[in-house]
Amino acid sequence: MAKAPIKKTIRKKKKAYHQVSLGKVFIQATYNNTIVTLTDINGNVLSWSSAGHCGFKGPKKATPYAATIIVKDAATKAQGFGLRDVHVFVKGVGAGRESAVRSLNANGLVVLSIKDLTPIPHNGPRPPRPRRV
Repeated sequence: MAKAPIKKTIRKKKKAYHQVSLGKVFIQATYNNTIVTLTDINGNVLSWSSAGHCGFKGPKKATPYAATIIVKDAATKAQGFGLRDVHVFVKGVGAGRESAVRSLNANGLVVLSIKDLTPIPHNGPRPPRPRRV
């Protein structure tokens, strides 16, 4: 009779979680998608989520409802780090801007400040030359 092969079990190292009470939230709200990233105060990413990651497809990704679900997903991932107080940085002009900031408060995070980082053109590109007819 043949012996059954011996199986080795490989154990993964446990991820060392550090406790973070103060952090930053970056919300990028475009016309096509909304992305939320939670970081510590130095900018090291704790958790992130996007509309496509949560299962939204097509035009539903840029809705305010999708933004609330995204924030809920990212906040539950960051709960293991003990994140409580956050500074919010919003970039973009999408529909999920306001609802994402509101749902941060609803998911147990205390919003200390909100800053808008949306890029604004100061002069824009060179205008086209005049037409010769």
